[in-house]
Amino acid sequence: MKKQILSLLIFLITICTYAGAQDTLPEFSVRNVGHNRTIIDWINTFSVIKQISIQRSFDSLTGFKTILTVTDPTAPQNGYMDTKATNDHMFYRLYILLDKGNFLFSDAKKPFIDTNSQKQLVIPRFTNAADSISWLKQMNKGKTDSLGVPDILTKGNNKPDVFMPSRYVSAFRNGYVHVSLPDDEKKYNLKFFEEDGTFLFELKDIKEKKFSIDKSNFYHAGWFNFELYGDGKLIEKYKFYLMKEF
Repeated sequence: MKKQILSLLIFLITICTYAGAQDTLPEFSVRNVGHNRTIIDWINTFSVIKQISIQRSFDSLTGFKTILTVTDPTAPQNGYMDTKATNDHMFYRLYILLDKGNFLFSDAKKPFIDTNSQKQLVIPRFTNAADSISWLKQMNKGKTDSLGVPDILTKGNNKPDVFMPSRYVSAFRNGYVHVSLPDDEKKYNLKFFEEDGTFLFELKDIKEKKFSIDKSNFYHAGWFNFELYGDGKLIEKYKFYLMKEF
């Protein structure tokens, strides 16, 4: 039952859209979607990026303070919903740390009123499960059901058909599978299977904590299963979806 309810979370990443296209870094979008909710989102095309921090200020030149440093700055698409701004006409900018200590600031922007979004639930295109869950909890003002799932996804008869990606293994829209392991001393092994359980391949004694697996290793689009082991103990048994576009 718990797994069925938890499967309700984030395939909204790929099936939900909003009016207006996201902007490519260092450009970004800032939208006022009503009820003291401002969504900041962007598309990342930098080949190397170390950090992205969202900053907010009362004016466009001074007093900027960081309100969030995103969990995975390398995500192709990402965003954040600010619900704690003093008013709905604050200024926002991004601090972007690149390779070899190089960094840049985006231009400062005020939110534009997204009237279409104010009429419906707006889901930013997160690729990181932790960011997605955090956003949903903000949207629902921290209210959850008995299993910790935001009420906004489980109330009523019209439950969205969504999927919660793994925090360790997830697929990007370009077909690459991203692996992010805990930063500890355990020895990790990762096994991959077809949806029907047919074994594909195994990565043993993984040294890197964050890396991507080439799409060619999976031969086709669709669902794949995986098993992640730490020091021989099963940590997670789950799945991911490779889209046809690759």
